[in-house]
Amino acid sequence: MSQKPVYLTPEGRNRLKEELEYLRTVRRPQVAAYIQLAKEGGDIMESAGYDDAKNEQAFVEGRIATLKAMLKNSVLIEESGPSEVVILGSWVKIVEEDGHEEAYRIVGWAEVDPTNGLISNESPLGQTLLGHRVGEEVTVQTPDGARHFKVLEIR
Repeated sequence: MSQKPVYLTPEGRNRLKEELEYLRTVRRPQVAAYIQLAKEGGDIMESAGYDDAKNEQAFVEGRIATLKAMLKNSVLIEESGPSEVVILGSWVKIVEEDGHEEAYRIVGWAEVDPTNGLISNESPLGQTLLGHRVGEEVTVQTPDGARHFKVLEIR
């Protein structure tokens, strides 16, 4: 994994730390127990259970390594209160030309969750919104063409 900064909100950093702790203290021992059971079950060369457990072990260990690297390279997005311009960590309310309103928080890629309003600062919309003020209009290029938004609120 590259040394690229991983921008995280305090909540995002806590979620990654909790996931890492869970994988280390719960999943890793569970998978080790599954492997041991599969070994005790006989011929591991033909055991689907053993293969599944080894694949799960590889996934868990890979995720642990990824989380460690992400946390090592993390840069905390400070909660600085309302801003006059959209910045990393801002909640921004926008309205599309058709009157449809949406609210998003601009976060780093590691916290993206569009269904909960968290979009990346590297996404087309997130990148376009950065630096804009309430009342300003922005245009975002999408696969379906240009979409126009107006910034209603920043918090």
